[in-house]
Amino acid sequence: MVLLASLVGAALASAGVAYQAILRNPLAEPYLLGVSSGASLAAYLWRFPAVGAALAAVFGTGAGEAVSQQAFAFLGALVAVAVVFALATRRGRVEPVTLLLVGVIVNSVNGSIYLLLNALAKDMTGGSGGEVAFLVGVIQTNLQAAQVVVATTVIGAGVVVLAFLSGALNAATLSDGEAEALGVRIHRLRWVALVTASLMTASAVAVSGPIGFVGLVGPHLGRLVVGHDTRKLLPVAAAMGAGLLALADAASRLMATNALAQTVLPVGILTGLLGGPFFLFLLWQTRRRDVLAV
Repeated sequence: MVLLASLVGAALASAGVAYQAILRNPLAEPYLLGVSSGASLAAYLWRFPAVGAALAAVFGTGAGEAVSQQAFAFLGALVAVAVVFALATRRGRVEPVTLLLVGVIVNSVNGSIYLLLNALAKDMTGGSGGEVAFLVGVIQTNLQAAQVVVATTVIGAGVVVLAFLSGALNAATLSDGEAEALGVRIHRLRWVALVTASLMTASAVAVSGPIGFVGLVGPHLGRLVVGHDTRKLLPVAAAMGAGLLALADAASRLMATNALAQTVLPVGILTGLLGGPFFLFLLWQTRRRDVLAV
């Protein structure tokens, strides 16, 4: 469980680094952009018997089922991020505040659809802790070996791609003209980084649900250690995200022995309690810098 939590945490933090670079927004992360909730909803749809029967006929069982769930989660993540970008883009430019607002709304809509389907389907999350647990994020204990292998492979490949792009991601934080002058094909870079980060997020969410704020806290803790150079930040942020989620998962299981809890709390609750105030602090700092700049 520690290794799985570390894998998910590293994936979300690495994706957060990529999103923040290509969007030039320090508040961007998979959960706030609606990517996690879109992937979670799609991964849940994969559990429906009719969908499972159709996929089994095409892919077979075992590894085919794991691949199909990852594919569903990836499709849901891309649809969510496409909706967010379409509604937050004006005259070819992404408006950061609008981006976050639309992301929150997409999260809310996806969560409502999830609970509606779950109410109609009488909970199909199996031993993962119930519908609410999977909705807020939980390190599942009932995964097939093929699911873990596929998630590990996809996330590992994504980290390699982002590491290869890390030098160019430094240029992505500049204006488009400056990046082009440095020889960076900025539009192609954005699409490659966006797809890679979304695929990593989808793979993590498929085995954990939409755990929030790890993709926000991990990169910012990494910047306190190594600064803003993406080449150094990416591995440090991944390590921070892995450690953060592993500690949160350990804390949730430790609290299960407490008379007040009496059960293993979904790890997403703890990351939300930590990440929510952290996000508000970063938002306050960003607004304060904007006021001072004026």
